[in-house]
Amino acid sequence: MKTPFFSILLLAIFPLALAEPAVSMQPEIAYLFSQLTSSGCEFNRNGSWYSATEAAAHLSKKYEYLKQKNQISSTEDFIDNAASKSSMSGEPYFVKCRDEPSVESAKWFRAALIKFRKKT
Repeated sequence: MKTPFFSILLLAIFPLALAEPAVSMQPEIAYLFSQLTSSGCEFNRNGSWYSATEAAAHLSKKYEYLKQKNQISSTEDFIDNAASKSSMSGEPYFVKCRDEPSVESAKWFRAALIKFRKKT
């Protein structure tokens, strides 16, 4: 019995789909976490405000979980799937820095990512 070319191709590619997120995104993710923890900002999750350090710890757990589920393949995936809204309620997260109005965390993280990419 002949093995179809497509089946062989799938077997060759499948392990790549289970691989760790791209190494190139690791410095970006690390930068986003460092920006959050050093920001002095507050982080709103499901109606409660947390320190930036507490928020980073929570997002780190979500990030690791989603990596294991192969749901993070880019920094944008991290922002969209882990750092922007509650997985349970679907409610958006917010970041409030000093006397500035709060903003959705997705916007805050995307701005930090743009800043990082301009530096490198």
